[in-house]
Amino acid sequence: MQDNSNRTNIPTPVGALGIIGMAGCEELTQKVDNYLTLWRKERHEETHNNQMFLEYVRDSYQIRSVCPRFGTGEAKGVLKESIRGDDLYILVDVFNYGVTYTMYGQEVPMSPDDHYSDLKRIIAATGGKARRITVIMPMLYEGRQHRRTSRESLDCALFLQELYDMGVESIITFDAHDARVQNAVPLSGFENIQPTYQFLKAMKKNIEDLNIDKNHLMIVSPDEGGMSRCMYYSSVLGVDLGMFYKRRDYSQIINGRNPIVAHEFLGDNVDGKDVIIIDDMISSGDSVLDIANKLKEKGASRIFICTSFGLFCEGLEHFDKAYEEGKISKVFTTNLIYRSPELKKREWYVEVDMSKYIAYIIDFLNHDESISELLNPVHRINRLLGKE
Repeated sequence: MQDNSNRTNIPTPVGALGIIGMAGCEELTQKVDNYLTLWRKERHEETHNNQMFLEYVRDSYQIRSVCPRFGTGEAKGVLKESIRGDDLYILVDVFNYGVTYTMYGQEVPMSPDDHYSDLKRIIAATGGKARRITVIMPMLYEGRQHRRTSRESLDCALFLQELYDMGVESIITFDAHDARVQNAVPLSGFENIQPTYQFLKAMKKNIEDLNIDKNHLMIVSPDEGGMSRCMYYSSVLGVDLGMFYKRRDYSQIINGRNPIVAHEFLGDNVDGKDVIIIDDMISSGDSVLDIANKLKEKGASRIFICTSFGLFCEGLEHFDKAYEEGKISKVFTTNLIYRSPELKKREWYVEVDMSKYIAYIIDFLNHDESISELLNPVHRINRLLGKE
């Protein structure tokens, strides 16, 4: 991918760029803003005399906004500056439980529902004045409730339809649990982006003795639903692929899901090989740790876990124990959602920074350019591996 700061013949922007970072997304938004500010200042000589590029170079593209709350927990969205005619990008992390508010004198952590409601408040506050609104929601709200299997709500489809009805033109998400949910809004923009290149780059940087060939490395999917994701890794790296099949007890539901009875491995011999387990999220972590344990029993060397979203809903102690016992070596997750201070201190944890990638996407879209090159990282991966 080309250096974004040195682009020539820059197309006219759709509108003045505006970025809103919702509560809990400030750190990621600031990093994205820093990249965009730097790149556009470096293009100043080409754009400063062009009337079509007014307000193109600024010290910051962030739009100040707040969602103050009343004592009852009710809230409102407030924009503190004009967004008229702006090409607006709203970054929201609906899974940031580190943000709290006061309700009836009690400190309450924000739930995904709270974050989603605040997002709608900010969209409503724009009053239709923005030229275009794009929502960047790295982990899709209600993404695991993407299909109906009985008399139940279809929350993810409903939220997509609701945002588009409010005037949102496009939604950008990463590693959706099931991207087919976009069929609920077939005439609207929906981009599901895979952070494959960023994970491989982080692994190359942090694991110096990683041998990427079929004799030393294997990709493993924790279930059949993640096979397409893992097939991509396996193909571009030229290594074997294995899969675990989850046997579930469908006679009962615990914590909203059918409990897993056992994991059955389908794949080639893993004896002596490093294994990369690829998944979209770590929730409790029980499943991925059970898989790591079974791979160790089969003679696997080192176990690396790459997952876009590290929720760790039931704490970090299970991962601490697995690391101490040598069952896992490293866990890679992105900075697309909240990471607790405790997680960042763990020796087994590696953070994959996605801010530059998001800045590229915003910059290309603001100029109404195709992002196909950004979405297909094959050439970048080959250069990373020394194949080009």
